[in-house]
Amino acid sequence: MSRPAHVLETAIYADDLDAAQAFYRDVIGLEEIRRDGDRHVFFRCGPGVVLVFRPEATERPPGPGALPVPPHGARGPGHVCFAAEPDGIEAWRARLTAAGVAIEQQIVWPGGGRSLYLRDPAGNSVEIAESRIWSPSAHD
Repeated sequence: MSRPAHVLETAIYADDLDAAQAFYRDVIGLEEIRRDGDRHVFFRCGPGVVLVFRPEATERPPGPGALPVPPHGARGPGHVCFAAEPDGIEAWRARLTAAGVAIEQQIVWPGGGRSLYLRDPAGNSVEIAESRIWSPSAHD
């Protein structure tokens, strides 16, 4: 049986798309792909895509003429993690501090690597981590 090559997209949910759009575009620095009114805003992140949906809009079937994507949604804080270069954690800390974003927690993982945790405007947990936190040797 074949395995997936990588995560193509991940979704988080936010009631205020304007705030989410500004945060992920201006603070995190993701490239905006498109926004569909008050339903969703999509961002490119490396080879993948971060989808930000307004749950109230996606819990209902799409309207006429829209792609027939099944209803979905979540309530409460979700989680997304962005990879930082090994020397990038301190640059991220400075960037977030300059943007007025509080760092909720910093973790130095037992197998190596560091993570910064913060909250987006919707309360989702956002992690900026060194990729090595998921290297095979970090979990032996």
